[in-house]
Amino acid sequence: QGKEYVFVANSDNLGAVVDLKILNHLVQNKNEYCMEVTPKTLADVKGGTLISYEGRVQLLEIAQVPDEHVNEFKSIEKFKIFNTNNLWVNLKAIKRLVEGDALKMEIIPNPKEVDGVKVLQLETAAGAAIRFFDKAIGINVPRSRFLPVKATSDLLLVQSDLYTLQDGFVTRNPARANPENPSIELGPEFKKVSNFLSRFKSIPSIVELDSLKVAGDVWFGAGVVLKGKVSIVAKSGVKLEITDKAVIENKEINGPEDL
Repeated sequence: QGKEYVFVANSDNLGAVVDLKILNHLVQNKNEYCMEVTPKTLADVKGGTLISYEGRVQLLEIAQVPDEHVNEFKSIEKFKIFNTNNLWVNLKAIKRLVEGDALKMEIIPNPKEVDGVKVLQLETAAGAAIRFFDKAIGINVPRSRFLPVKATSDLLLVQSDLYTLQDGFVTRNPARANPENPSIELGPEFKKVSNFLSRFKSIPSIVELDSLKVAGDVWFGAGVVLKGKVSIVAKSGVKLEITDKAVIENKEINGPEDL
């Protein structure tokens, strides 16, 4: 069909959009493979990283690290970047490698527990293919290109006024002064998406929020504004309803009397 490059990303990464500057760089420099990496924070210590091994760029995943070196792998001083899994690959190069049976991907055994049963998940990492391509590179991209939604706490961030959708791009609200996102910790009552959505009449305004902890039987009205450090922990057996248009700033709430 005349297509030359494919851009692959995790479906939960809302920051993964086509950037023509990256594509242009790859075309100009004949890079067959590109992995977008971004600076590691303490929240990303398990993310895979790029290493130089046997003269080639390779991906190192935490599941491949011996137990005695895991803390070293997690160090943000030693390994400063991690793989966002935003990958750009030349399609002609894929065709060449597949036809030559040259993509010898190592299998990563990953022990897990599913419904109380111990299982061994066998994985191949798409990023690990980097070592088979010519002129493969990593590009250090801004954090805005890594915005995964893996839990309802992440969903709260992207559904709030902290982000807007413009021309298919999720963009951060310039009104927020703090470059860091607020830390959000939601209790088990909010774990399932259906429960999460039913407990909010509308997603609160969090542009000026630093941290939020919610636990217990808590329900949010419409137009709620949260600022600073907010903790809303309902006592056992107590239904706690945050009224419409309530503004809560630097408060700890355990019962209706605290509102």
